[in-house]
Amino acid sequence: MVTLQQKLDHIDRLFSAVDLPVSADLENGFSDDPREVADTILKAAEAGAVGGSIEDHTRAPDHRIYDLELAVERIHAAVEAARSLDFPFMLTARAEGLLGSRMGLDEVIRRLRAFEAAGADVLYAPGLKTLADVQEVAASLTRPLNVIGYMVAGATPAQLAEAGARRISVGPALSRVAIAALMNAVTEIREKGSFAWADDLPSGTEVAALMERGAPDSDEG
Repeated sequence: MVTLQQKLDHIDRLFSAVDLPVSADLENGFSDDPREVADTILKAAEAGAVGGSIEDHTRAPDHRIYDLELAVERIHAAVEAARSLDFPFMLTARAEGLLGSRMGLDEVIRRLRAFEAAGADVLYAPGLKTLADVQEVAASLTRPLNVIGYMVAGATPAQLAEAGARRISVGPALSRVAIAALMNAVTEIREKGSFAWADDLPSGTEVAALMERGAPDSDEG
């Protein structure tokens, strides 16, 4: 399980490496206590983030969701911390109940509306499965809705936008694509004795050029 310090170190490395704004998945704020959640927002901002999400999942082994009253209190504390900064910080509130089917859509909407009332800038409901669900959730809110695009069956970015999504995430999907490619290549070598999977790889020169474009400026040799 990732610790707060590991998360802050990661934010710092990203902030130092890119010219784009950094937004961080701050999980449950790394604490049950609203005051410590607020402190996590301040620490993330100090590390270089200009946005972050707080979820209503407890991180406990039994996958509990916070009671609504405490969940709202935690978002409110995070919002107050974000507003105390001297630069805009986009606070995203996540309702995790659809993952693992712990809650129905109506309860997730109720939570998102409560988080919106607490001041969250963006509302996020991971686990929406259909465009109709996206449309229903978006219509119940006045602030932007974030969805995980690949979880919505057969949907394109344009269709998600038309349904009301204003920010689209891919979650862990891109890293899983890389892992799947590795697994398929190893399987092909072992079971078919083939290297055909390497036919369409980018060249080493292309990879080096891509990495060079993403590297931070440095005076070190």
